[in-house]
Amino acid sequence: MEILFLGTSSGTPTRQRNMSGVALRLRGARQWVLVDCAEGTQHRILRTPLSLMSLRAVFITHMHGDHCYGLPGLLASAGLLNRSEPLTIVGPPPLRGMIEAIMAASELTLPYPVTFLTPHDLEDASLLQEALPDLAVEATALSHRIPSWAYGFTESALERRLDTDKLRADAVPSSALWGELQRGRDITLEDGRRIAAHDYLLPPRRARRIVVAGDNDSPELLAEAARGVDVLVHEATYTEEILLKVGPGPQHSSALRVARFAQGAGVRNLVLTHFSPRYQDGGPLPLSLLEDEARAGFDGHLVLARDLDHFVLDRTGELRLAV
Repeated sequence: MEILFLGTSSGTPTRQRNMSGVALRLRGARQWVLVDCAEGTQHRILRTPLSLMSLRAVFITHMHGDHCYGLPGLLASAGLLNRSEPLTIVGPPPLRGMIEAIMAASELTLPYPVTFLTPHDLEDASLLQEALPDLAVEATALSHRIPSWAYGFTESALERRLDTDKLRADAVPSSALWGELQRGRDITLEDGRRIAAHDYLLPPRRARRIVVAGDNDSPELLAEAARGVDVLVHEATYTEEILLKVGPGPQHSSALRVARFAQGAGVRNLVLTHFSPRYQDGGPLPLSLLEDEARAGFDGHLVLARDLDHFVLDRTGELRLAV
């Protein structure tokens, strides 16, 4: 699985960082999904291997502008590129009204069908099966000034290896029929024996899982969704010191609080993002303050995301930068 960060700033862009946007796809696949779409996301996409023509679904965590104001322009650009494939958009109920109002006001028509779903709709897994046959998606409600959600993405189509030792022991000759068994199809041998595929397929490996959270001041709300997760992507807008000065009004998390939660939840890889623009490398509040604070609470693999970081999550659960 691959994770590409298209924006890692909160509220407003900086010279180094755009606002929220995260792309996910299975390793090497053309099709991909987008979580959040701030203004300027299109420009970031142009600097990646991603194409608007192969975007399958967009997931909006909440309706604050630094997470969704780029979506109308992205939809329009996909139309100008003559996209024809359907697109699924998942987000809070007001999202559909916002998009339809902008389309009406600007007389925008799209040459491709768009399906709108809410996070609650994801309780019916069949609604995304056609758009995302290889991923299962779940939503978890978070705590923010307006309704906010986390989305969990789990592999749903896992390959299974053949038990070749058992095939040979049962005198199933090596031939193209092995390929049929690999695909899960039962076969009949020349001697009349009926061979059931499930009897010769090894158990599948563990499905990888990535959770991408929207703005949230209560990481513990992810206790079930993040338990043992391979990658948790969560905002760390402030250090604990600044968070206490700002007060509870903005309803964001500190790096320390997210780190402590991730430690207790058994998160393998913690990726922090959505940093306040006040933190600047080389400035009076360097980004290293957030990193030091997070490392004090989490002893797993920690990453502070930067725009255009491209990570690969391999089958062992190791997260590394793509080369």
